[in-house]
Amino acid sequence: MANAIETQKLCKMYGESMVVNSVNLAVPEGSVYGFIGPNGAGKSTTMKMLLGLTKPTSGTVTLLGKRMSDPNRLELLTQTGSLIESPSCYGHLTAQENLKIAADLKGVSYQDIERVLRIVRLHEEKKRTVKQFSLGMRQRLGIAQALLGSPRLLILDEPTNGLDPAGIQEMRELIHSLPERMGATVLISSHLLGELEQFIDHVGVISQGRLLFQGELSELHRRSRAQILLRVLEMDKARLLLAENHLHAKPQEDGTLLLPALEDEALAALVAMLCAQGVGVVGVQPQARTLEDIFLSMTHTEGGQAL
Repeated sequence: MANAIETQKLCKMYGESMVVNSVNLAVPEGSVYGFIGPNGAGKSTTMKMLLGLTKPTSGTVTLLGKRMSDPNRLELLTQTGSLIESPSCYGHLTAQENLKIAADLKGVSYQDIERVLRIVRLHEEKKRTVKQFSLGMRQRLGIAQALLGSPRLLILDEPTNGLDPAGIQEMRELIHSLPERMGATVLISSHLLGELEQFIDHVGVISQGRLLFQGELSELHRRSRAQILLRVLEMDKARLLLAENHLHAKPQEDGTLLLPALEDEALAALVAMLCAQGVGVVGVQPQARTLEDIFLSMTHTEGGQAL
């Protein structure tokens, strides 16, 4: 599968600080790629470099099969829709008038305006001035601007900011549908990892400017072993034996013990030892880890650890 976005050793320094450090992104065509990391990890800076809004200190950016350069930057950006940080709108103009300006800049027909307004459910508000809009409505208008001209690539930085739960669900369904509906590739960042997990298929994890993991979301789950829920008859005795084996067991409200992830062989040996000691093991269950769990375990280690 070809990549819609590729970077090679992409770096950005501000003074003596390396904000983005040798990042090699590979975003497959037709994917919804979640780009996640703590605040200050380098997400927004990377996205700005992809759009030519910030010049890399070193490294290269390739969009839609073409290496970005000053001569072809505008050509590539006409095939790219974006929303970075917050939408740029004129408050004294209506939603429709704002989209006409964006259409002029993109060289897109005004006939496309009604289509994108309906996609983001602002078609009934098109005559209202933007200064009357809520933050969530402004965010949806920013998405509408990004969708003008049916771009092949969408780069969205926190597109659900300011949306209520119903609006977040609508945005999730919209973004999930874009590869099939428009043939678009989507790169999206969000701090709502539980939401993000429901509609992305690829993920990149960045921390302190370095890419810790990149690949299919299912692969990240496979490589991040689940914690273990252990149900026993002799709780206190089990905790003592586990401590002697240098395993911290966290009691749960349902009477189980939560153990750290273990290899199959180690888990089998542990259960055999507990049974031999008369603890009474009555249940062993893997505890599925969410994207947020995996993210926190990766980025809370000192300097981050690549999977």
